[in-house]
Amino acid sequence: LASGDPVGDPRSWPAVIELTYGKAIVRLFRINGCEDMRTLNVLFLCTGNSARSILAEALANHLGRERIRAYSAGSHPKGVVHPVALQVLSEIGFDVAGLSSKPWDAFAGPEAPQMDLIVTVCDRAAGEACPVWPGHPATAHWGIPDPAAVQGSADQVHKAFLSTLHQLQHRLGLLLALKPEALDRMALQSQVRALGNGAEAHAPDNTGEASPM
Repeated sequence: LASGDPVGDPRSWPAVIELTYGKAIVRLFRINGCEDMRTLNVLFLCTGNSARSILAEALANHLGRERIRAYSAGSHPKGVVHPVALQVLSEIGFDVAGLSSKPWDAFAGPEAPQMDLIVTVCDRAAGEACPVWPGHPATAHWGIPDPAAVQGSADQVHKAFLSTLHQLQHRLGLLLALKPEALDRMALQSQVRALGNGAEAHAPDNTGEASPM
């Protein structure tokens, strides 16, 4: 799905994602001699960790394959995943068994996986005091409306969740399309923040320096 496309029939998403952002991207990097590219650990944060960050975690793990290992957490987790989030993910064939709502402190301890990138997907979480993350990962904010806040019929709420999934799919697709030289810490932070501002990311110039924020 391109950024301007309608949400469309979610039953067709797995094939489109697989072709556009799955094997095709991995194959491109292997041709460029980057077989040893390490996996990026990415943590998606929102307040309740029940909708947007859950969708982001599931989608990033599906799209990223060998390139991204995604996680999610919340500053004030609800403790349960929103049922419509699980519904839309199940409808497009994603495994939802391991998805859970949990506190972000779970990723701040010494035994937690070290993150390369932290992405907040709601404005409230972006404004809160975060834990000190081990390894000082790159950070970015992707402000996305909360589909759980939509009031209306069951069909309207369902469409809101699909729209959120579509927005995340577009930004994650651009993230996966970044060239290897864009994945050092400072360049990665600049590129992913640009995606949050609605701009397409580009590889840095030959100096390897990221643009100032």
